[in-house]
Amino acid sequence: MQYRTFGRTGWQVSTISFGAWAIGGDWGSVSDEESLATLHSALDQGINLFDTADVYGDGRSERLMARLRKERSEPFHIITKAGRRLNPHVASGYNRQNLTAFVERSLKNLNTDCLELVQLHCPPTEVYYTPEVFEVLDDLVRQGKIQYYGVSVEKVEEALKAIEYPQVQSVQIIYNIFRQRPAELFFREAQRRQVAILARVPLASGLLTGKFTPQSSFESSDHRNYNRHGESFDRGETFSGVDYETGLAAVEALRPLVPQGASMAQFALRWILMDQAVTCAIPGAKRPSQVEQNAAAADLPELPAETMQTIRAIYDQYIRAQVHHRW
Repeated sequence: MQYRTFGRTGWQVSTISFGAWAIGGDWGSVSDEESLATLHSALDQGINLFDTADVYGDGRSERLMARLRKERSEPFHIITKAGRRLNPHVASGYNRQNLTAFVERSLKNLNTDCLELVQLHCPPTEVYYTPEVFEVLDDLVRQGKIQYYGVSVEKVEEALKAIEYPQVQSVQIIYNIFRQRPAELFFREAQRRQVAILARVPLASGLLTGKFTPQSSFESSDHRNYNRHGESFDRGETFSGVDYETGLAAVEALRPLVPQGASMAQFALRWILMDQAVTCAIPGAKRPSQVEQNAAAADLPELPAETMQTIRAIYDQYIRAQVHHRW
């Protein structure tokens, strides 16, 4: 495992970290026993940062994290998110009363007195232009309820606006072979301000594992079934906003580039880590074998320049027109 500095916090975190959405249950059925085995395996692989949220399984994911902390003695970081419990999910809901209540609930779920890092959970764009929201977070830091805060965003515009607030420590943004725009401007600005970057949805909801076919099916509880066109939340969260069939075609174009002995998923994760602005990628996993394979991507050799250029050409040919201008 490799490690990079997490912004200005001083944390040294694994370049392959753990996204805990899947173990909450929004990616098909999961058992708590297998989820815990997966989390233990992640620690065994050297992963030391776990990203969860209060809405993942309505707190189920956070509670599993609390169990992991109780069962293991070594130090690791648990970061969570707040805001998506709002219904309706509107900018005005990001107020002192609601944010405080969300933090209090996560403190209880995680069985702790202070949250290490809380991220606003993909709020409406208007929130980033509302300084009062970030003043509330500053107050929660002063009160000792949270140590640091950051944001999880949908759009590059939101990321650029968020890092204008001096205490924003991290930005979580969709970045993968099918979503390359963040590297153009945002990454350089984040580096300049020493802001940590978490690459979320790194495998484009599994498309970049190379395991799907036109006949693949998904459970009714899986967002890859019910949110392909943004029916329930932002379309960009599902397959990175790429049309499923187009994504399959792009994967086939990428397949010959995968290094011998590596999987398509490992190749896709290693591509993300080629940019030093990225602090970590946070793929999800529901089984120990998945997290072991993900973790191994950190130790793959650098991808050759020619391979990087070919990946860009495939993006330009298949993907750019669908996603580049939208997020």
